[in-house]
Amino acid sequence: MKKMLAAAVSRVLSRVARKPASSVLVASCNYSNDATFEIKKCDLYQLEEGPPVTTVLTREDGLKYYRMMQTIRRMELKADQLYKQKFIRGFCHLCDGQEACCVGLEAGINPTDHVITSYRAHGLCYVRGLSVGAILAELTGRRGGCAKGKGGSMHMYAKNFYGGNGIVGAQGPLGAGGQIFEAYNMAALWKLPCIFVCENNLYGMGTSAERAAASTDYYKRGHFIPGLRVDGMDVLCVREAMRFAADYCRSEKGPIVMELQTYRYHGHSMSDPGVSYRTRQEIQNVRSKSDPIMLLKDRMVNSKLATVEEFKEIDVEVRKEIDDAAHFATTDPEPPLEELGHHIYCNNPPFEVRGASQWIKFKSLS
Repeated sequence: MKKMLAAAVSRVLSRVARKPASSVLVASCNYSNDATFEIKKCDLYQLEEGPPVTTVLTREDGLKYYRMMQTIRRMELKADQLYKQKFIRGFCHLCDGQEACCVGLEAGINPTDHVITSYRAHGLCYVRGLSVGAILAELTGRRGGCAKGKGGSMHMYAKNFYGGNGIVGAQGPLGAGGQIFEAYNMAALWKLPCIFVCENNLYGMGTSAERAAASTDYYKRGHFIPGLRVDGMDVLCVREAMRFAADYCRSEKGPIVMELQTYRYHGHSMSDPGVSYRTRQEIQNVRSKSDPIMLLKDRMVNSKLATVEEFKEIDVEVRKEIDDAAHFATTDPEPPLEELGHHIYCNNPPFEVRGASQWIKFKSLS
């Protein structure tokens, strides 16, 4: 009888005290707080020295970078799904495969720094502080979008982030023009902290860079402006290169060009299947050998900065965040038609905006 009672009590206590297996494993691990890694040396142009070839990664930063890259990856895959379900219409340029560029760039600068980019902007929007819900809702044209549903894929904005620009190369003169406005004269522009970043994913729409360019050394295209070419698939390499470039500019040495060699898994846009000008095998080779999320994960596991089980837990949390954001983006109401003319100017008095015909008028409000 005593044995039976003891066994029953033991079963009850085991149910109360039981923890998930992964949590028990994580709690029992002896983590390293940081680790030193070798990174690829950058190619330099008109520079005597470049970024370091080794860097220290802390456990905290590594987990943060992994979560951010995984969130961008899952967000873009969800956008693909919503586009095919016709919740998203029009242009939609996805950046899955290029996550290390977005996360590494943000890790190398300050939140108060100003950023402007081209049309493949979703990842940069996220690292600049926009929520997944605000990004997906903008893609579906809902009121909860970061531009109130009026901007779409190529026109998203956040604090110190100025888009998202639909015209190829438009971010260059717009960004430089903003700097000139602050400097008041062209001579002062040379000493402003401008970093011109080129994300070279090896294709211009459906044409390979090798076929389209006389010289694919884009980091040398500034001619009199120094440049460096960076492994854009390694978040640590991008981070160190961005830190170097930021320090270079802040020390009033002038602007600098940075070419990030990267790769996009999707086609140029959602209307491009992406396999008519490159093979599926080429894409798979990049995924299996150079995927930025896989590279960071392997580094951290092999250096005892984290466990596989811990990454699995992050993946589960990210998937839930993306699913919740997608639900919001598909159920939030669209902006009312009468607001179509709002926010054209920031401080002008109201005026009428003509619609699709001369009989349709919308009231413009700032």
